[in-house]
Parts: sequence; C-alpha cells; structure tokens
Amino acid sequence: MSPLISVVIVSYNTREILKNCLDALFEHSNGIDMEVFVVDNDSHDGSGNMVKNDFPSVLLLVNNQNLGFAAANNQAFVLARGNYIILLNPDAFIRPFSLERCVAFMDRTPSCGLCGGKIVSPAGQLEPSARRFPSALSKLLVLSGLRGKFPQSAILNYYEFGDFAHDRPQEVDWVPGTFTIVRKKMLDEIGFFDERFFIYYEETDLCVRAKNAGWKIYFIPDAEVTHIGGASSKTRKDKSFDNKAAQVLIFRMRSEWLFYRKNKGMVGLLSSAGVEFFWYIARYTKNFLFPFGEASNKRSAAVSVIKQIITSLQDTKFGSFSPPIPW
Repeated sequence: MSPLISVVIVSYNTREILKNCLDALFEHSNGIDMEVFVVDNDSHDGSGNMVKNDFPSVLLLVNNQNLGFAAANNQAFVLARGNYIILLNPDAFIRPFSLERCVAFMDRTPSCGLCGGKIVSPAGQLEPSARRFPSALSKLLVLSGLRGKFPQSAILNYYEFGDFAHDRPQEVDWVPGTFTIVRKKMLDEIGFFDERFFIYYEETDLCVRAKNAGWKIYFIPDAEVTHIGGASSKTRKDKSFDNKAAQVLIFRMRSEWLFYRKNKGMVGLLSSAGVEFFWYIARYTKNFLFPFGEASNKRSAAVSVIKQIITSLQDTKFGSFSPPIPW
C-alpha cells in the first residue's frame, strides 16, 4: 500500500541541523503513513552516515557531487509513492499537527496544486511565507529599503502581502520551498523542477507553471515550521552573500536571470537586472561624491555587486544558459 505522504529533504553539509530536522519530523508525524527521503548532495560532514545510523527507516540517496536543489529533489520525486510530497529544508523543524493540517487542507481543496505553511524564525517572528511573483518594481522596493521600513504596507510590501495577517488560507502566486506540500498528481501533469535552476527560483518557476496549468497555490496558517535560514548556503565560505546573509549572491543572480528570461523574456530580464545594476551605480556615485562615514566600504560593496551582476549575466548568456553543475 502506498504511503499518504512522501517527505523530501535535500541536505548539503548540515549534519547536526539535519538530525534535529528529522527528530522533529518523526516526533510530530503522529502516526501518519509516510516515507522519508534524504538526498545528500555530496556532503563532507558525515551527514549520510548519520542518517544511516540514526534513522534507518529513511530512504537515503547519496550524490557524489552537488547537483543543486532542483535536481536533488527530482531524484526523490521519481521514487516518491505518496499522494502528496512534502518539501522540507534541513533547517526547518516541523511543529505539532502541521503534517495533518497540510493533508487536510489539500484533501478538501482539490484545485490546490501546492501550498506552503507558516515559516517562523527561532525568535518566533513570522518570515515571508506568502508571495506574489517578483518584478522589477518589487526589486526596487527591496533595494531602496522601503519594503523593510513598511512591512505591513499593502503597497510598499505588495510582494509579500504586507497587509495580510497570515491568519487564514490565502491564494498566492508562490510559496517558499522551505516547507511546501505538493500534489503528486500535479507534478505528474506539469513535470518536476526545472534543473537549470541549481538553487533559488526553482519553486517560483514551478508555481508559474502550476498556475499556467490551472492549479491554485495557497498559503495556510495552521501548518508551521521553525526555520533557521541559509544553513546549507552558509557552508560556502568561498562566496559572498546578500545583505541578509542567507543567499549566495552570484547563485541568486544566475537563477534570477534564468527565471526572468524563461518567464518574462528579454524585456523582463533587462528590467530586473537593470534596476539592480543602476541602483548600485547610484550607491557608488553617492558615496564617491559624499564620502562620509563608511563611504569607502560602501563603494567597495557596490563595486562587488556590480561585478557580480555583469559576471552572472555573462555566465547565463543573459538568462538563456545554465552554467554546468556544480555552481
């Protein structure tokens, strides 16, 4: 008999966090019929051995190179037998009754292809859990700091449903892959993740395809995870990160340009990349003309971002090519 749900966790050098994730998952599964996959992307910290020894019931897939998030999930998707697939980051810890509530919502909402739960920081603060598709305008609001200064604004934080209390189910454009329940029937219909996305934007792209095929995407408030954030990415000591220190900057840019070129064409790509490029040109100019305080460091930071914008556009041939893995 097939399990009700298949849980898929992709891990990269997160041994201790992964153990805590699996502990929370099994503690709060409450007898739900499930199978659990861990796809290890060439970790070098003993993650695979830990799973073998401490969680013998888990189906472990070990890669000899880092295939990225999309491709690693797809490996498990092929094998998954559940009616629903739960995507769970290794740094996301399931809260009580979350699995049951996800399944209950999907059962009573047959038009829903996938939904995401509430993502909460270890300090108990709500993290972005419901989103609209990105645009050049949303990027400008983020870069300018206006979204951060007015997080509850329906206009300035339109991208993350700033005026939404996250207290009821809400149809949205996309939800983060941190904690997502996906209808297997939908995946079989529209296909798995696009493996050109090594990391970032793969779930956004999947949601675009789902909505184009007539499926609905929802946020639900009563299924929750505690999320540390960026646990795998932070092991990359050879890369620079965004201002939240959660995303590898060059990887985010590559995936963003691929997403825009695929879904919004060259105009969409140039709009988004152009906003970021000229924003940092303006920051450099401001700190050159008015060199107060940390102006020198700010100029260096702006130059670094500008170089990575140019490099990532070259790497992806303006969003039309995904560089060979591993990135």
